[in-house]
Amino acid sequence: MIVLGVDPGTVATGFGVVARQGSRFTCLAEGDVRAPARWPMEVRLKAIHDAIAELILRFAPQALAVEDAFISKLKSPQTAIKLGQARGVILLAGAQAGLPVVSYAPNVVKQSVVGNGRAEKEQVIYMVTRLLNLPGAPKSEHAADALGLALCHLQRGRMDALAAGAARNGGSR
Repeated sequence: MIVLGVDPGTVATGFGVVARQGSRFTCLAEGDVRAPARWPMEVRLKAIHDAIAELILRFAPQALAVEDAFISKLKSPQTAIKLGQARGVILLAGAQAGLPVVSYAPNVVKQSVVGNGRAEKEQVIYMVTRLLNLPGAPKSEHAADALGLALCHLQRGRMDALAAGAARNGGSR
C-alpha cells in the first residue's frame, strides 16, 4: 500500500510518500511544495493543489493522510483561515483523484510514530528517519511531519486489519 502524507502550509507544504510491503516501510519521495509569501494567496493555493495532484498522479497512492489544523497553536484567526484554505485545496486534490482522505491530529501522529503524543519535533524526525531507514534526516520539518502522517496511517491500517482478523478468529489464536 502507498500513502501520501501532507503537512499543510501556505508557504511550505510538506509531503511524504511511503509504501508498505508486509512490515517494511519505504520512502518513495519527500520534500516541500514551496509557495512564497510574496505570491498572491490564490496563486499559492493553485501551486499547492497542482503539486499535490501531480504527486497523486505520479505515485498512485491508495490514501491521502493530512494533518488536522491544531487551532490552539496558531498565532491568529487569520493564520487559521490561511491554513484552512491550504487544507481545502489539498483535500480537493484527493477528492478529485477519488482517494480516501483521512485527517490525523498531531498528537495521534506522534503517538503512532514515537510512542508519545507529546513528543518533540526532533523525536519525530529521528523516528521517521529510523522507521524508513533513510540515509539522513528528511529535507525539512514539514517533510518529516508528512512522512509521519503517512506512517501513522499505514500503522493504524495494519492494526485495524490485525484487530479485524482477531475478531473474525474469535479474538485469539
